[in-house]
This record gives sequence, structure tokens and C-alpha cells, in this order.
Amino acid sequence: MTEHTRNTRDTRNDQNARKARGTRNARDTERDGNAGRTRGTGGHGSGTHDVVVVGGGAAGLSAALVLGRARRRTLVVDAGEPRNAPSSHMQGYLSRDGMAPAEFLAVGREEIARYGVELVRDRVTDVTRDGDVTRDGDFTVVLGAGRTVRARRLVVATGLQDELPAVPGVAERFGRDVLHCPFCHGWEVRDEPFGVLAAGPASVHQALMVSQWSKDVTLFLHTVAEEELSGQDLRRLAAAGVDVVPGEVAELLVEDDRLTGVRLAGGSVHARSVLYVAPRPVPRTDLLERLGAAMDETPFGTYPVVDPTGLTTVPGVWAAGNAIGFAEQVVHAASGGYRAAAAIVGDLLMADLDTAVTG
Repeated sequence: MTEHTRNTRDTRNDQNARKARGTRNARDTERDGNAGRTRGTGGHGSGTHDVVVVGGGAAGLSAALVLGRARRRTLVVDAGEPRNAPSSHMQGYLSRDGMAPAEFLAVGREEIARYGVELVRDRVTDVTRDGDVTRDGDFTVVLGAGRTVRARRLVVATGLQDELPAVPGVAERFGRDVLHCPFCHGWEVRDEPFGVLAAGPASVHQALMVSQWSKDVTLFLHTVAEEELSGQDLRRLAAAGVDVVPGEVAELLVEDDRLTGVRLAGGSVHARSVLYVAPRPVPRTDLLERLGAAMDETPFGTYPVVDPTGLTTVPGVWAAGNAIGFAEQVVHAASGGYRAAAAIVGDLLMADLDTAVTG
């Protein structure tokens, strides 16, 4: 066993232990948070929240933290389906590098509970805007369990779902030794034999990027024809030392719960211990579309048009995290939630003052 392999396994053991502690903390936090709710200062009556945050990932919890500290009555509705759930660790977040995603979210839930933010495990099934849609107004939010709440502002942080290639073994190994982001996992698997499963000509870029973490990289063209690669693609792949293998991938080979190889439909086997894939992102933006938010078609899905604070084209509705883009990492999502919340705090204050002035 190499030193790197031992270190990787030790790291995974430590992360699994932290994940277990995070799960216990999450249960305790949810219980304590439900017991310690406060009313907050704003709103149009005791039945109205200042803000409902849809989604309890990094973006949603960050927004809720800022709103709670600003004494705004806030409800977080979380279905408990974070995008990074398959991963045992997250990387690149200063001071939280290597932390288990479950532990990160548990700590976040603890923090928002200190400020009286309410968190419920549920799913928002419908949202409608009341009154004049061109002015400040309330939203009616319907939860899956049957509860209906009202909110003056909304933060939509519902993220996205990764749709994986339909190759046997990919879904089962995703987040372990089937990966999609070298910035998230590249260091932990550095210098191992990499494979890249092509999903289109753009997968050349992925193969070139991961070559910074290993000099043993094979690009499996899978359903991509060789002639789809440009001359520049081939020259760059050659310069990076990336081998190009045509032919459809039939399955992944696993021994002792570790990826060992890739089998092609023609029967040949290529030894690999890491496989990078490019999932198709499916943004969870149905609530935004239902509210009439303007959307923008991108190569990585359809996302809402937002300003620098995350404000959509629907007055009173902000979006943050992977709900606004494919490449939002945890640190970006947390920052986006913060920006949205800060903007909402100012927006609500001015609305309240204008109401007081006009009577």
C-alpha cells in the first residue's frame, strides 16, 4: 500500500467519523431549533415571515444566518437533498477544508438556531404572489406536509441535481472514485490512474484540466466520435500526455469496494482507479418559473436572470447557490446567500420606513 493510499484511507476514516457526529448534531439542532423560535421584528402580522428561504444548503443557511442576525423573522424549508451528499468531504473552503458536508450543514443549522431562525424538514410544493405583482407584496408558500405560510420576501436556494451517464457502476461510485470536479477532489486522488468519460467534445477540457493532478490520464470517447474532436483538441491532448481511447464504455469494474478498471463494449479492460464524468446539471428552478422569473438558457442548464445580489426579475424574490449557476461551489453559494440576505435586510427596512412615512 502506498503512503498516499494510506493517507487517503485515514482521511476518509476521519471524515466518516466526523460525518457521524454531524448527523447526530443535525438531529439535536433540528430539535433545539424548533424549540427556540422567535418572532422577529418585521412582517405584516404574526402569521407572516419576513423571509422564507427555500433550501437548506450552504446558500440557504448562509442567507438565514444573516437574516436571523438582522432580527428578521425567517423560515428555512429544507427537503434534505444537498447536491454534495454523495461526497465524504468538501475542499477549497478556507477554514473548512476537508470537512464532511453533513457536518458542515449541521454546524450551519446550529448557528441559525441561535438567532431564532425556524427550520422545517419539508418541500415547497407551490408559491404564489399576492396583490399587485409590480409592488412590494406577500407570497403564499405551500409546503408538502400541508402547512401554508406567508412571506414578504423569498430566497430560492434549491440547487440542482446531477444527472449521471447511464453506465453501470457510475451512479454507485459517484462521489467516491467517480468524480466530476478536480478542484473538489483532485488533491485526494493525485497521481492515481485517471479516466475521463466523454459526454461530448467539451469533455476534452475536463481531461486537460485533470491532467494537472495526474500524468496518467485516459480519455474514453464513449459515445463521442473521434472526428468530433478538433485538430487543436488532439494537439492539446497529446501535449498533456492524455491517451485517447475510442469505443463505448460498457461498465466499471470494482474490487474490494474500489474502482479498478473500465471495460469497453468491445471487451477490452483499462485499469483505472479514478473516473471523472461530466453530469448533466438539472437546475431545480420550477418555483422561479412558476413565479414568472426571466430565465437564461446556458450550455449547463436554464437559470434565472439575477442582479449582483441575486435579485431575480420578480420583485421580492432572490436566488442563490446552484439555483443560479452550475459552477457555484460551496464557498460561492455561501457568499451568494450572504449577499442576497444583506440586500433583503435593506429592502425590508426601506419598505417599512416608507410605510411608516405614508401611514
